Amino acid sequence: MTQRTYAMLKPDVASLHRDAIVKMVTEGGFKIVAQKEYQFTLAAAQEFYAEHEGRPFFDDLTTWISSAPVYAMVLEKDNAIVDWRTFIGPTNSEKARAEAPDSIRAKYGKDGSHNAVHGSDSVESAKREILLVFPELA
Repeated sequence: MTQRTYAMLKPDVASLHRDAIVKMVTEGGFKIVAQKEYQFTLAAAQEFYAEHEGRPFFDDLTTWISSAPVYAMVLEKDNAIVDWRTFIGPTNSEKARAEAPDSIRAKYGKDGSHNAVHGSDSVESAKREILLVFPELA
């Protein structure tokens, strides 16, 4: 079943490694249906990561995500959500290097938060995240 997912290159890789990662994405069979550089405000970052509010890393994560532009994409393919999560590797970049050495997080991530990319974890999250960053797709 063709579906869409939200993919985001985080500030530490959005400009430095964007071309290489976008090439990996397209070579991985994902169709990029929308893409843009996007600057989160702190409030928008807090809304985006609302499910993590109250967790110890929330303030650092939202401050960091809003510190510089990200590169946002809407990807499409069969089973896009699960396939993208597999493609980017485990959340913690050290674990990604051990378990999925060819993944984006293994190649470009630093740790659990500075892990290069974001991927929606469910159909509901994908819809919400796409509309927050790409309201024109509503």
